[in-house]
Amino acid sequence: MQSQWTDEQRAAPASAAPRTLLIMVKEVLQLPDDLPVPQDDGAADHLAGMVLPAVALRATDGTSVRLDELEGRTVVFAYPRTGRPGESSPGGDEEWDAIPGARGCTPQACSFRDEHVRFAAADVRVLGLSTQDTAYQQEAAERLHLPYLLLSDERLELATALGLPTFEVDGLTLLKRITLFLHDGSIESVIYPVFPPDRSAQQALTRLRA
Repeated sequence: MQSQWTDEQRAAPASAAPRTLLIMVKEVLQLPDDLPVPQDDGAADHLAGMVLPAVALRATDGTSVRLDELEGRTVVFAYPRTGRPGESSPGGDEEWDAIPGARGCTPQACSFRDEHVRFAAADVRVLGLSTQDTAYQQEAAERLHLPYLLLSDERLELATALGLPTFEVDGLTLLKRITLFLHDGSIESVIYPVFPPDRSAQQALTRLRA
């Protein structure tokens, strides 16, 4: 893999490395003030009430998870893709930022991390879902210290079976940001579109209380 470090960063003294890494991490977590707001295009109107298909998804702990077999309540937040510090977004950062609902996956994942205790107290499991491969998701889960599993729908099996809203950029098919509320193998309700992404966990908790 080609290094993402610039010549200036390579030339920096070792003592500057932690500061440089901290700046790069903050860039991933920080959301631009002028992000375009995604509009409800009706692509999720059919989901509430659907029975989940028998699709096995690879999880970041190495197991396979079938959402249709999960008992009780589960919140699944689907997102396009998490980025990495110093790594450009698909199509370039400017194009990525211009796509409504694209930017903000890392802040969204961190919002569910930071509120995880409240979900656990409500006896609700949390799962993340994207079309990224498991190895990519595992790196993100470790780097962000996520206390929940990420599921890979790399082959778009679940997305196709449910008709989840997607978009394409730079040859990639990615999930649009959506939160699914599951109960005993069925979809009770959804939040779509999700905005702002860093408030996604709070929005989900509000829905659960309602």
